[in-house]
Amino acid sequence: MNVSICIIAHNEQDTLKNLFEDINKQDYPHELIEIILVDSASTDNTKSIMQKFAKEQHGFKQVFITDNPKKSLAAGWNVALSTVLGQIIIKIDAHASVPSDFVSKNVKCILSGEDICGGYRPNIIDEYTPWKETLLIAEKSMFGSSIAPYRRNNTEKYVKSMFHAAYKREVFEDVGGFNELLGRTEDNEIHYRIRRAGYKLFFDSEIVSYQHTRNSMKKLINQKYGNGYWVGLTLGISPKCLSVFHFVPLFFILAIISSFIVSVFSSNIPALILWIVYWILAIFMTIIAVIKEKKCIQQLLLPIIFFLLHISYGLGTLIGIIKLPSWTYVNREVNGVEEIKETMKNNRRQAL
Repeated sequence: MNVSICIIAHNEQDTLKNLFEDINKQDYPHELIEIILVDSASTDNTKSIMQKFAKEQHGFKQVFITDNPKKSLAAGWNVALSTVLGQIIIKIDAHASVPSDFVSKNVKCILSGEDICGGYRPNIIDEYTPWKETLLIAEKSMFGSSIAPYRRNNTEKYVKSMFHAAYKREVFEDVGGFNELLGRTEDNEIHYRIRRAGYKLFFDSEIVSYQHTRNSMKKLINQKYGNGYWVGLTLGISPKCLSVFHFVPLFFILAIISSFIVSVFSSNIPALILWIVYWILAIFMTIIAVIKEKKCIQQLLLPIIFFLLHISYGLGTLIGIIKLPSWTYVNREVNGVEEIKETMKNNRRQAL
């Protein structure tokens, strides 16, 4: 089967070279693979690296480079979808690594009868230093990230969402493209629509890919804040695509605010209970997180790192909800979902 690999990149000059090496090593026949590279208005050497890769002889069916002037990831995926010709579409993040059997295992899964598939997606770091390893532990921990199945190597089952997924082309022709009004939660929203249309997302434990963890505390905090912010805004677009777990950091923020107010006007007991319970839990989860890891002094900071990640995410969600009314009013135009259906169908007819 013909496969379309889609990669959207914005200022990813430091990661694309290694990712392109991974793609070149794929054991699936290169003549059956087309690669769609979308540059989201990068200001570094991202596009030139794409162009260099396209000029090299790797035996792929084609390497096509196009632009995403809107910059957002959702718009970038729609640009890619409007171009693909393959029967199977595979999304790979620009900040990722994939083993040589990644494409072939996804194709095997789709050929077994699945409509969408994906697998385990652990986090990795570019350079092993004690501090970066500590950030990686925080990101890998359920307490620091989420309960998403793709973060842990589970048994085969159907799930609600996944990362680095492979899709039958017909899925997008049926449900449309990504909602360009959204950022960070575009996968949650389209996977909700996909499930609602009757398709299933299959988690295959044999499929593995890797995501590079942010290599500084500042970047990790900014990432969590942005994730929380878009969870807040997504309430105005597709609240059903979110789960209660997305709002746990927000509940923590609200608990802090409420206990502070109670302390000012009444009793310190609620605040005292909140902080005792939280820090006991943070220390316990730290022990769980490092028990099988090589020990270093920086790991003593994990409870504080967890706290900063939770605060960042929760504040992001709170601010997103506060901005929701004005944001919803401004962003009520066409979202790009329906246009993709017809574009992909027309492309299929032209290719026949």
